[in-house]
Amino acid sequence: MDPATVLRLANDQAMQYPSVELDHPFGPDNAVYKVRGKMFMMAYELRGVPSLNLKIDPLDGEVLRDAYAEISPGYHMNKKHWITVAGEGSDDGGEPGAATAGDRLDPDLLHDLVLESYCLVVAKMPKKDRPVDPDTFGGRRDSH
Repeated sequence: MDPATVLRLANDQAMQYPSVELDHPFGPDNAVYKVRGKMFMMAYELRGVPSLNLKIDPLDGEVLRDAYAEISPGYHMNKKHWITVAGEGSDDGGEPGAATAGDRLDPDLLHDLVLESYCLVVAKMPKKDRPVDPDTFGGRRDSH
């Protein structure tokens, strides 16, 4: 997918989730998506390439960074808990040859990444403040 499509699909999906607000605390070129005031996604331009930061489980993040050239450690974020996602052809500082042949970011994976980020943030909220059950929202099942 091209970077602009990545941002459009992620935005369209995120804005459908309960209690999501779009904010621009870092200026008009940086869109911050929050659930009940907590950031779960940020859209911005990195070296001319539209990109996203998403929260991720640390083990999943390692696997994804190794498997997909479009996924790298979170830019200006805790690299253990955040990833940066950009479309094909991005020059986001990832290691050359890190991607496995044939692995490309697709709409289904992007959907799962946005959903996971949202649910990880919701799961840290007190139960009474959660807009959804993070273990089951969007067809997820608790894997713990």
